Amino acid sequence: MASILLSCGEPSGDLYAAALLDELGRLDPTTRAWGFGGERLERAGCELAGHYEGLTVTGLSEALRVLPRSLEVYRTLVARADRARPDLLVAIDFPDFNFRLARAMKRRGVPVVYYVSPQVWAWRRGRLKTMKAVADRVLVIFPFEETLYREAGIPVEFVGHPLLDLARAAEPRDRFLASLGLAASAPTIALLPGSRPNEVRRILPDLIRAVPLIRCHVPSAQVVIARAPSLAGELFEGAASGVSGLAVVEGRTDDVLAASDLVLTASGTATVQSAIHGVPMVVVYRLSSLTFRIGKPFVHVTTYAMVNLVAGRRVVAELIQRDFTPEAVAAEAVGLLTDRGRADRMRAELHAVREKLGTAGASARAAEAVLRVIRRS
Repeated sequence: MASILLSCGEPSGDLYAAALLDELGRLDPTTRAWGFGGERLERAGCELAGHYEGLTVTGLSEALRVLPRSLEVYRTLVARADRARPDLLVAIDFPDFNFRLARAMKRRGVPVVYYVSPQVWAWRRGRLKTMKAVADRVLVIFPFEETLYREAGIPVEFVGHPLLDLARAAEPRDRFLASLGLAASAPTIALLPGSRPNEVRRILPDLIRAVPLIRCHVPSAQVVIARAPSLAGELFEGAASGVSGLAVVEGRTDDVLAASDLVLTASGTATVQSAIHGVPMVVVYRLSSLTFRIGKPFVHVTTYAMVNLVAGRRVVAELIQRDFTPEAVAAEAVGLLTDRGRADRMRAELHAVREKLGTAGASARAAEAVLRVIRRS
């Protein structure tokens, strides 16, 4: 019976970890898992020794505020590993926490698989040295990552993107929109303001302010806000105040995307999810001014949206920091809603991005790789 320590610190990692654990259970029903994650991972059968709620933030000042609790979770995991040594650590993204945990496990002779690697190709490439020191195998989900890790001498395997299996709508567009009191025939805009509280606070207000500007040109446009399940309702209270034809939906992002004609989304995993659904999008993001100024010199890419990075060129608009204004969002949105040719070209580009993400079965391939490492050790 294999004992696996799983560690993920945000909603997307929780989703991938739960799918991985499901596949591990299918391949080896004796597998037991415990660790750090969220509700999805717990529902998949993992015994949580720590929950990521309140620890998922972006920015330097925000990270400092949650550091004491982060250290508390770290110490809890290490103490339990000392009492009953796991056969393997599977670390999923969340590098500032997981690198520290991986080092601790390596010192204790526990092999480490890093699944969904941090974005070392975008910034802080020095983390490749850390990865080489702590990981027995890295499982990457984007095709361009494999070469980067192999050239650095790190054992790597491209397994494909787990969202190819997981990004599925539960209801057809007409039924889903009708359940919200919205019309299936009207242009529908999805707002995805991020999965972290500080992201939502910085991004959602300007997306909402863009709505009346869009309606000046597309009066019948209706809006659905996708609320990540880990987020407090108070972040969205008042979002619909004074705005008609707007609904907030929790934990059903794929239904929201499948029912939408356009997505206004925070940069991140949601851009890939939108691409899989083939929905034209405008990508926005905003960090604190301090974090942006400090981090910018370490960035090695000229584009931020994952779909553009996978495509190798800019196929969707990016409005970052000062460029992210309600007026700029509205201009891009109106262009995609009123110019069918432009929207169709973007859909074709997004289809090409989807093709580059590999084939279905990423979670199963990752599970097979995890079990191979356990058997070798």
